[in-house]
Amino acid sequence: MTAGTVVQELGWDNDTDDALRVAIEDAIDADMVDGDYGNVVDAVVLWWRDDDGDLVDGLVDALTDLVGGGSIWLLTPKVGRPGAVDPADITEAAPIAGLAQTTTAAVSKDWSATRLVAPKTRQ
Repeated sequence: MTAGTVVQELGWDNDTDDALRVAIEDAIDADMVDGDYGNVVDAVVLWWRDDDGDLVDGLVDALTDLVGGGSIWLLTPKVGRPGAVDPADITEAAPIAGLAQTTTAAVSKDWSATRLVAPKTRQ
């Protein structure tokens, strides 16, 4: 993510990693926008825990404001942490939601990020 990128943050709660949030906002040189933004966004940061409900529904909802070709960064607690999401659940949910999984990386002490890409034809 670079300066000028509009990033929407969904699923924020008191367990999210504030240092990671600040790093993202520093990288885009702006605050992230919330679900009420009402315009298209370049990327979505979706904090998701195992007990947040149906992951497919969450991903589909995250696509609402995403520009075609944009990406969703699905942030989930690392394996062994409370609320951890089984990686197989992500692998299964992504294509059902119309997304392709590209990379997964540890991004903080407690959180992993999976980059999901929306089809370029999506409007």
